[in-house]
Amino acid sequence: MTAALIKQTRMTILLSVNAAAILIAGILIAASIWGGGGEFRAVAERSDEITDAIEEAELLGSVSDISSGKTIASADGTVYQVAPNGWISSDPVSRGELWNEDSITIYQSADIDICVGGNLSNLGSMYWQSSNQDVIAGFYSTARTWLGYSSEVCRYPIIKGTGTTTITAGTYDGRRHDSITVTVVEVPTEQWKRDVLALVNAERTKNGIEPLEWGVTCEVAAAIRARELMTSYAHIRPDGSSWETACPIPDTGGSSGENLMAGNAAVSPESVVAAWMNSPDHRANILSANYTKLSVGFIFDQDTKYKTYWSQFFSTY
Repeated sequence: MTAALIKQTRMTILLSVNAAAILIAGILIAASIWGGGGEFRAVAERSDEITDAIEEAELLGSVSDISSGKTIASADGTVYQVAPNGWISSDPVSRGELWNEDSITIYQSADIDICVGGNLSNLGSMYWQSSNQDVIAGFYSTARTWLGYSSEVCRYPIIKGTGTTTITAGTYDGRRHDSITVTVVEVPTEQWKRDVLALVNAERTKNGIEPLEWGVTCEVAAAIRARELMTSYAHIRPDGSSWETACPIPDTGGSSGENLMAGNAAVSPESVVAAWMNSPDHRANILSANYTKLSVGFIFDQDTKYKTYWSQFFSTY
């Protein structure tokens, strides 16, 4: 550290937009602030648009609505007759054609897309149904490819609440169909905060950097910053003050930094840390040897626009 008084601030905001939801990520680093005036440098805002359009798939109704004698139109307009056994085809096959499991459990944040198994391919157009639309109301017509899911065999669920529902899926030609019980449970907010710390420390260890301790001093600040994102996604707080005022650097000196993220690519500790690690500036904060502590804020609110809101508050104090 030189004798000069230095104040450096770097900010990058990543904005990714698609038709159904918005992924937002941000970073702010205040490095080596030791009081007084000094140099100020800002990195310009950047915008990246995800081109995968998501449209809400038309619901065919509950499973009980599929009864003999009815017809159903597929996405391409082809009309299929419902067979006497309740399935669409004149040549149905036995159940168990799509899933290897009888049931799965997912978190209310839609931490995974629901996918058929068995290394299936060339399925063509499929229908996806939910028996309890208070739990899963339906599915978007594609998967979250930016989370690694294939639109050929997966669908992004539209989750409305906790509970159990039966998901029925099949091909319109009737050659494959199956059902699976899906239980949606509450997000373990406090556990996920600690999981982020563990995942960050795993990344630091892989890169030969000392792990971080849980930041008790800025723990409340991180929670406040996550909640503030629901009102205004920015490193400027809703009251107009800078993010660092949430947990100011002490008069004795130190450094701090902030990572932010919200949206449908930040639906679990694994996905949010992976997204940060794939962004050079966020990664720089995570792998900075200057920091010794990390506080994590996380809010999940089903009734808000982006639903998941994350903050990381790095510090030396």
